[in-house]
Amino acid sequence: MPLNRRLALGAGSLALLAALAGCSTTIHLEPAADADNPACADVSVLLPDAIGELERVWTDAQATGAWGDPTVVLRCGVPVPAPSTDECTTISGVDWLVLAQEEDRQRLVTYGRDPAIEIIIQRGAEIDFRTIVDKISVSIQSGLQPATAKCTARVS
Repeated sequence: MPLNRRLALGAGSLALLAALAGCSTTIHLEPAADADNPACADVSVLLPDAIGELERVWTDAQATGAWGDPTVVLRCGVPVPAPSTDECTTISGVDWLVLAQEEDRQRLVTYGRDPAIEIIIQRGAEIDFRTIVDKISVSIQSGLQPATAKCTARVS
């Protein structure tokens, strides 16, 4: 293939990629303090493309994930929680502290895992809490070392 034709094809491909990139939406998130932990990278590459009807959207922060508009946000590398009296639930082998509900969102943080992972679920969305956490828990089980502590006060 002549050089001019290869250059033209290459330029056309780059223009197409630039046009496609312009169609995607990237949301701004703040990375967690320990987002550069190598284990967060292991989790990030395993996050699902969709959770139920919620499609994954691009984020601009390291070790984060988002689905919906965003209805669900994940941040890896948040502070590892100390023993707590917060409610705890186990979903797909991962213990989650269920933090006090806020007016517009519900937060969960992994328990017994380092680095810790936070999930924020916007309230009012027609989504199944367990389905969301189950899909993300599978990625955590695959990407992180086994838990070093377990919840003692569990909820269903």
